Amino acid sequence: MRKTTIALLLFSLAFVFVAVSCSKDDDSVDYTADADCSAVVASTNTYTNVISGILDVSCASAGCHDAITAAEGVDLSTYAKTKTAFENKEVLCSIHHGSGCEPMPQGGSQLSAGVINLIDCWVKNGYAQ
Repeated sequence: MRKTTIALLLFSLAFVFVAVSCSKDDDSVDYTADADCSAVVASTNTYTNVISGILDVSCASAGCHDAITAAEGVDLSTYAKTKTAFENKEVLCSIHHGSGCEPMPQGGSQLSAGVINLIDCWVKNGYAQ
């Protein structure tokens, strides 16, 4: 009886470990923590001046995260919707190709480190419009 209980306990622990290790871990990762914003001027790195252009070309194109399609519920076609998506969705995890997240842009190469840094700094500095 004791051996059966120990075996069952070990099996249960192994199952929990596997289940936890396979889950998304993006909630615990702060992608903006390592952003080097020293060369980024926050007053010009705004949604209107920089971020919307990046997103329009790379993310909010027809069939992806535009107003009509809004793939996975992510609409990056306006400032308000973009800010909400970055606050509530796994957008940074996807852009960083983080563990457990769908890498974006889908079917394309990861954005350059410089572009990702601009996005990270925009988020880190409070989503300036």
